[in-house]
Amino acid sequence: MPIASLTDHGVLELTGEDRVSFLQGLVSNDVTVVAPGRAVFAALLTPQGKWLLDLFLFADGERLLLETERAAVPGLAQRLGRFRLRARVTLRDVSDALTVQVGWGGVLLPDGIAASDPRLPAAGWRALREVPLAADVDIAAWDRHRLSLGLPDGSRDLIAEQTVLLEAGYDELHGISWTKGCYMGQELTARTKYRGLIKRRLVPVAIEGPPPPPGTLITRDGVELGEMRSARAARGIAQLRLEALAGGPLLCAEATLRPAVPDWMALPVATDPA
Repeated sequence: MPIASLTDHGVLELTGEDRVSFLQGLVSNDVTVVAPGRAVFAALLTPQGKWLLDLFLFADGERLLLETERAAVPGLAQRLGRFRLRARVTLRDVSDALTVQVGWGGVLLPDGIAASDPRLPAAGWRALREVPLAADVDIAAWDRHRLSLGLPDGSRDLIAEQTVLLEAGYDELHGISWTKGCYMGQELTARTKYRGLIKRRLVPVAIEGPPPPPGTLITRDGVELGEMRSARAARGIAQLRLEALAGGPLLCAEATLRPAVPDWMALPVATDPA
């Protein structure tokens, strides 16, 4: 029953009486439902509706805590600061004070700032710890687990200012509120859903051969059908055109790929290539 410390993740703290309403207009999910013991998965988007950052939102007393990739925390603070205007909100990087940890496979939810992973029950829980729990596995073990579930991992699998949320499974993974009202990038996200504009998806793949580097083109019979994203050993995530999901194996560098669509993923009907 493993626990891992995600040392590549950090935390941005939001305090002030306007913290919820301020963030509500900026991220893809409903900030008002964040509560002790209940985290929310969301994204920050460009005004054009393209992905910028994955976020896990936690509540702790009079503050909201935003977990994201540690290298992105200073930029996140700067970007949110531009929208602050007269909102009574204070932003502070608390990555050195809180360790991001994950547990899965039946590990009990710890006390403190912790919640079940809002994406999938099998993903276990996430916690922000002042005093870390004893970690008995490394980040690589967590990486293998999330790949086994088909969960994309931030900038390793999504491309900033290019990826659309529905291409990355945000709808099925409970990362979008369709009822909360306007937020930055909401118009394109809604239009993409209701007009069925998705022609490609991030899809788990089984890898036979050496794992290809990210960005390696994927082909079948000489036709380009996507590109590799993150991988570890025999599993990976690839961005694929929908028509790539039917037919024979795919080629990627020296490896053969076979799509392994998980039960949680709801794929649209394949359309003609653009």
